[in-house]
Amino acid sequence: MKKMKKTGVFVIALLIMAGSQLPAQDQGTTNNTDPATWSGLDQVFEKQERSLDKKPIPYPPVREADISWSKVVWRLIDLREKINQPLFYPTEPIGEQMNLVDVLLTSIQKGELTAYSADDDLNEFKRTITYEQVLEEFDAKDQVTEVIDVETGFTRTDTIKGEIRKHEVQQLLVKEIWFFDRKRSVMDVRIIGLCPIRLFFNERDTNRLDLNRKKLFWVKYPESRPFLAQREVNNFINDSEKRTFDEIFYKRFFNGFIVQESNIYNNRVINDYALGVESLLEADRIENQIFQFETSLWEY
Repeated sequence: MKKMKKTGVFVIALLIMAGSQLPAQDQGTTNNTDPATWSGLDQVFEKQERSLDKKPIPYPPVREADISWSKVVWRLIDLREKINQPLFYPTEPIGEQMNLVDVLLTSIQKGELTAYSADDDLNEFKRTITYEQVLEEFDAKDQVTEVIDVETGFTRTDTIKGEIRKHEVQQLLVKEIWFFDRKRSVMDVRIIGLCPIRLFFNERDTNRLDLNRKKLFWVKYPESRPFLAQREVNNFINDSEKRTFDEIFYKRFFNGFIVQESNIYNNRVINDYALGVESLLEADRIENQIFQFETSLWEY
């Protein structure tokens, strides 16, 4: 019993000695965190400034003689789908952070990227349009209207500032070409063009019964890659691992379904000959046809 008491006294003495060696905390100091491991903001480390001078990920070289099969398809991406939301948000710029449409519009406005009309379904890159014409597609041109001044009773002209409703761009049409490269023995894909699609209701449609769908403009994807590679995208799973728009498209971190394939019937779309569930089944058939072509080349 005496031995247990001595052991307890010895343990208490050790704890008192260890406590006496700890630095006394200053009552007036609210944060004694080591500045080497705390940035004082929202990170546990000092975040380094990263320059946005990234270049697009280079594609493997491809020769025409090595392409034994190819197929052009148009894929519709719903930006509201969770996996596609990094392309959709933020709907308005937050600092340097932009969504896909903002990056394209900024590049077009600066004259760094060429926009093409979306009126001709057979020639997406035939007629170029200006930034002002792009604004017309958004119904964002300034409008001059006459109103009656309630104080004087006379009419006066007011200018209604046009507004780009980027949150209405909820879909993206992607033109891509799938091909088999026999030199590398792989089925590969290249994105050719991007076309934002606007979904909106007319102002007179107060009950929101008639949803309008409008293709705004086309851009050539290879021309847009330098700008997409310089803009980071939020990762909703991991804040420490951010990707660029170019990396998302290159690594195909998106989901969509085929709405059209190149064909002899005036390049008709699937909805011209299949509706509802049948159109989805037809899209799956085309998708499977592409991948079955690769597997049918091998014998086991």
